[in-house]
Amino acid sequence: MQHEGPIAGIAAHGALVATAGYDNRIILWDDRTRTSVARSCHDHLVNDCRFSADGRWLASASSDCSARIWSVPDLRLRAVLGGHEDDVDMAVFSPDGRRIATCALDRAVRVFDPDGRGLHVMHGHTGNVLSLAWSRDGRRLVSSGVDGTVRCWNADDGSPEHTIALGVRTDTVELAPDGTVFTGDDRGRIGVIGSSGPRFVQAHEAGVKKIVLDSRRRTIVSLSYDRSLAVWRLAAPDRLEEVSRSSLPDGVWARAASVTDDGRVVTGTFGRTYAAYDPRCGEWDLSGVCAGPAINAVLGVGGRTYTVGDAGVVAIDGEPASAMGSLCNFLVAAGHEVYTGGQAGHVFDAHGGTVLHTHHSPLNCGTSFLVDGRWHVAIGTYTGEILVFGVLADGGLEPVATIRAFDSAVKGLCSGDGLLFSVCASTEIAWHRVGDWSVVKRRPRAHERIANAGCALGAGRFASVGRDRTLRIWGGDSDEVHASSHPNSVKCMAVDARRTSVLTGSYGGTLALFDLSRRVWTSLRRPTTSGISSITWDEAGNRFLAASYDGHVYPVAA
Repeated sequence: MQHEGPIAGIAAHGALVATAGYDNRIILWDDRTRTSVARSCHDHLVNDCRFSADGRWLASASSDCSARIWSVPDLRLRAVLGGHEDDVDMAVFSPDGRRIATCALDRAVRVFDPDGRGLHVMHGHTGNVLSLAWSRDGRRLVSSGVDGTVRCWNADDGSPEHTIALGVRTDTVELAPDGTVFTGDDRGRIGVIGSSGPRFVQAHEAGVKKIVLDSRRRTIVSLSYDRSLAVWRLAAPDRLEEVSRSSLPDGVWARAASVTDDGRVVTGTFGRTYAAYDPRCGEWDLSGVCAGPAINAVLGVGGRTYTVGDAGVVAIDGEPASAMGSLCNFLVAAGHEVYTGGQAGHVFDAHGGTVLHTHHSPLNCGTSFLVDGRWHVAIGTYTGEILVFGVLADGGLEPVATIRAFDSAVKGLCSGDGLLFSVCASTEIAWHRVGDWSVVKRRPRAHERIANAGCALGAGRFASVGRDRTLRIWGGDSDEVHASSHPNSVKCMAVDARRTSVLTGSYGGTLALFDLSRRVWTSLRRPTTSGISSITWDEAGNRFLAASYDGHVYPVAA
């Protein structure tokens, strides 16, 4: 038993490690032998998992809008924790195991008993809630998320106690036995919040995606999108001293980590099993970590189909052509050249695997366009920049501009009519002028949830899709909102060559076609139970190509 998609959550207890995957699976492993011993499933992506303090139970959080409680070691279902209206990002047992707190992208925090009965619902966050922690006595909860606040709650009655405004997205929070709150934020800082207020340690060059408090050793582990892991000693209540630091190997995902009884750090990966780092010797154990079949990007170029995914292998018409050596998220063509990049922050020549540029954070998306007859490529980063390059005669890339577009990840890029259109995880969208790269227009809350992708419709119009399951059209006489029939977040989109229809794909594996002339949805199909990762228009085949995390490409007639 192994994962077939990225491992987004991990927990350690005694000799056991549990992993939560984007293949909908929870797997229990014997850490001594690195072999799997049990498996169960959710109905959608599994985002996190946590053991109870006694190790008898495991809680999992999923994008199927539920959390679930499983017995250990057989992973038999005990209870389903329902009520959330969007992806559940975390589910955590209280220290005594009598309650479970959950947080979700519906901006709510909930508390349940172990049989799944809801006890409290806490509202107050104005953005997605991403992380939770209990106090040692189980009387208090802290939560953090994208609204830049840490909120403290009375866990007995669900009432708010106080709010700490940090002003920056905070993906991860921990609560020490003495009441000190530790946070990791998008500026690469670890926040130390005690009775005298917050103090910040500049820990990384990019956002901190995960911190793990090890109270037994008085240490904190931090992982960042700058591709590094660090271990910090709690030298005093408000002071951290760095103990160890390591670059993250290709394939390790910075969003998931836990500490084992012997002090190793186990992490999520983009492969089939977890990785482990030993801070005492600075060595990584990557046994069995190899990428699954997931395709993250598809591109039709000159009658040929390019794909790339978790393995970092660029395939042409299904045959491996070159290896990048790390997970890649996008493909973009400029003239005769094709470029790719992803988690390592490298921009690659997709034909040969040469590294042409390196950024300090992962790369998410790309587009190409002509400026005065010369090809240019724009690439969106996890830290909100848009990197603009001019294509050289030999296929190399010359940096032209760095656009500080957003404070969060650039999720989608497209270009048309002298404009560069971008969408952001913060729900914001923006238009920049090609050539001088100035901002033409911004829309702060363009979607109700994360905006995931965009495409150019011609005549100065653009479209976008997002987690709110809508397609939105911008730049006409008035902005348009078209609710889709997708049951899950809409991940990607593409328009046909004649600008008559748009195909959209969701994380739930559905494809829906939108007729631009009639402004109606004309079809909904589900070719796979895995998510649709990328869509391209194949001019030679006069069809759409939709790639999936299951490793297949599905052709769709316009």
